[in-house]
Amino acid sequence: MVQSERKIPKDAPVIAIDGPSASGKGTVAMAVALQLGLHYLDSGAIYRVIGLAASRTGLDLDQESAIAAMSLNIKISFINERVFWADEDVTDAIRTEPMGAAASRVAAHPGVRQAVLQWQRDFCKSPGLVADGRDMGSVVFPAAKLKIFLTASVEARALRRYKQLKSKGLDANIDSLLLELTLRDQRDSERAVAPLQRFADAIEVDTTQLSVVESVEKVLLLCEAAGIRSRGLS
Repeated sequence: MVQSERKIPKDAPVIAIDGPSASGKGTVAMAVALQLGLHYLDSGAIYRVIGLAASRTGLDLDQESAIAAMSLNIKISFINERVFWADEDVTDAIRTEPMGAAASRVAAHPGVRQAVLQWQRDFCKSPGLVADGRDMGSVVFPAAKLKIFLTASVEARALRRYKQLKSKGLDANIDSLLLELTLRDQRDSERAVAPLQRFADAIEVDTTQLSVVESVEKVLLLCEAAGIRSRGLS
């Protein structure tokens, strides 16, 4: 049975930012949360940690029941912009391309998504929340005060991911990244549960030609237009 959405407190507006991989939604969402003094939820990190945990424990990524059971009890915490699995800092480990692919596979399982649904919703508390992912505005927070679909061309996204990986001293190939992002877009858009798609009530923001600063400024203007200002007061 699908859990019903917990009523969003009036003093805790939700800004849901969805979009494809490497569109910049995580960077933008975190910056917007910081600017407005709101809580931040990186839903993708949750699935990446689940993918990492499944891989390390030898679970088949297509074994839905086992991964869903593990997801119910997995210990994930966010401390000072770092991501922890139990007591291990896995912030860098989950940001590799293999873990991105693993996250996409485990996130396609209805049982896994159901296992983390209420936990994601519990991030919503005063003074408000900025949540990024692929189904934040459609499934997790359908009553969000502002829904944004952040996108960019696949070529621009591949180049951004390439630069990001290179800046961390990791090996990267632009052609491989382009192919992987294309395949991931297809998987995320065609999955049976919570597919990646722009809904009619979401405002599309194309960041192909925008810098991070310009993207953040554009989203902040949309927040202001929606009545969401610093500290979440409207």
